[in-house]
Amino acid sequence: MVEKVRLLLPMLLLMLILVQNGESVWLTLPRSGNKCVMEEIHNNVVVVGEYTVVIFEGLIRSNPTVSITVMSPSGNIIHHKENATHDEFAFTSTESGLYATCFLDDQPGEGGKLIVNIDWKMGAAAKDWDSIAKKEKIEGVELELRKLEGAVETIHGYLGYHKKREAEMRGVSETTNSRVAWYSISSLGICILASSAQLWYLTRFFQKKKLI
Repeated sequence: MVEKVRLLLPMLLLMLILVQNGESVWLTLPRSGNKCVMEEIHNNVVVVGEYTVVIFEGLIRSNPTVSITVMSPSGNIIHHKENATHDEFAFTSTESGLYATCFLDDQPGEGGKLIVNIDWKMGAAAKDWDSIAKKEKIEGVELELRKLEGAVETIHGYLGYHKKREAEMRGVSETTNSRVAWYSISSLGICILASSAQLWYLTRFFQKKKLI
């Protein structure tokens, strides 16, 4: 048991760091078409995203802008905005799966290549801790403990989500194995029946020819 705790502790610490710091992604937009970043999010998680057009490579236009669309795993549009250089969005996930954030250069034929930075914050990292501290009048160690408590709750949610996914995948695997086993047995049965029919036919044929 102690050995398992030692093995899990580094992983938990890494997850705490990821949960608290969020995730930042840099995207270089193509000259035509859009570019998306995918994030796997489980149900009922607060998500805050902030995006900025930060670098213009070989740019000859004065006001480069992008269009952004955030979609749920089922394809519903959660957030959409055009002609943006910097903005943020926030939502609470209503389903588990891959959420897509896609960027499109509004003036792809104007020359230059746009690079966009998007910063994801989820769960405890997405909370406004300054407002919470002022509202509940907490600070110092107590505030840090509240942050850690929120991070642990987020990690617990992710562990539960992945445990559910593992159970679903195990169920699919067992169902597939069962179907393959039945298919193999059916194929073997058909082969045996076909061989028996051929043997019966040949026996009848040789008997008619008085060869046996």
